[in-house]
Amino acid sequence: QVQLVESGGGLVQAGGSLRLSCAASGRTFSTYNLGWFRQAPGKEREFVATITWSGGGITYYADSVKGRFTISRHNAKNTVYLQMNSLKPEDTAVYYCAAARETKALRVGEYDYWGQGTQVTVSS
Repeated sequence: QVQLVESGGGLVQAGGSLRLSCAASGRTFSTYNLGWFRQAPGKEREFVATITWSGGGITYYADSVKGRFTISRHNAKNTVYLQMNSLKPEDTAVYYCAAARETKALRVGEYDYWGQGTQVTVSS
């Protein structure tokens, strides 16, 4: 069982930065692949980034955030981060972290545990 709690969301101007954190509980945290998703009003939840638990933490990103967002994890702190730079108004959404047994999990259905989400609003 893994419980996830996100933090770090807020209001930022376009071009600004935010760092989201996701604190996890559970002794098997380090063996899960971790991901970030987002959901804007009226839209489906979409993949943002994921990092594997093995191989030194292999990362994958959605094309829309590649080069601007960075996912990382600190297993000793049971925490995964999402550094978001050069934010755009279209990045506005509720951001969720999630844990998956699947490697290279890019779809919502591949994740086993979800946090409650944190709101990110980017003003133009």
